[in-house]
Amino acid sequence: MIFDRLRVTDKVAVVTGAGRGIGAATAVALAEAGADVVISSRTEAELNDVAARIEKAGRKAHVVPADLSDPEAAAGLAGAAVDVLGRLDIVVNNVGGTYPRPLLETTVEFLEEAFRFNVSTAHALTVAATPAMLATGGGAIVNISSAMGRVAGRGFAAYGTAKAALAHYTRLTAADLAPRIRVNAIAVGSVATSALDIVVRNAELRAKMEAATPLHAIGDPDDIAATVVYLASSAGGFVTGKVIEVDGGLQAPNLELGLPDL
Repeated sequence: MIFDRLRVTDKVAVVTGAGRGIGAATAVALAEAGADVVISSRTEAELNDVAARIEKAGRKAHVVPADLSDPEAAAGLAGAAVDVLGRLDIVVNNVGGTYPRPLLETTVEFLEEAFRFNVSTAHALTVAATPAMLATGGGAIVNISSAMGRVAGRGFAAYGTAKAALAHYTRLTAADLAPRIRVNAIAVGSVATSALDIVVRNAELRAKMEAATPLHAIGDPDDIAATVVYLASSAGGFVTGKVIEVDGGLQAPNLELGLPDL
């Protein structure tokens, strides 16, 4: 059956930023597809809720509360997977994000912080995970990038630059790690997570954003989770070094911040 190729039975995954939103949906989806999952974010209570959902799906969950803006903390998740669950096959570098800020208020420090949180943490975990993956024959890494790494909008110099860097980092590491480890990314559009609460809860703003999106909708975290499962499973076994756009068809930002001309 073709659907069997979407199974990741008895694999072990690490998902960062897994307390809510895309990370939580991804961790549960991987469990439903057959994986045991190491989940990490800052808030232990949120992780415990996600762990309960993983266990309800019949799989093991290992909770690691950590400040994943620290690359060393991110790297430590690879060892936790091997120590507790015996192996590591799948990594989802989901943690990241940076608030928009006008260009002249975007300090060098703010830009570097965005790069560290969105790129350096992914690099640290990728490097730490590689030996464990190779020890069991290989694996799959999925990086969560953004449509703002491809389209241009005012206020996103730090975030968009970091996510563009993560997208190209994906291509470069895919070349380094082929053929035994596949590396892909998802360029995410507007998805109904806590980061978008101000829009989702405002009917006027939501209508504007939906109207500016070709599919006239805001995405659901499960839209991204399903794509992760595809890329992590044998269904995506002939895909590496690619950035999959799951963004409702965006070719331009779907909500301007209203920043004036200088």
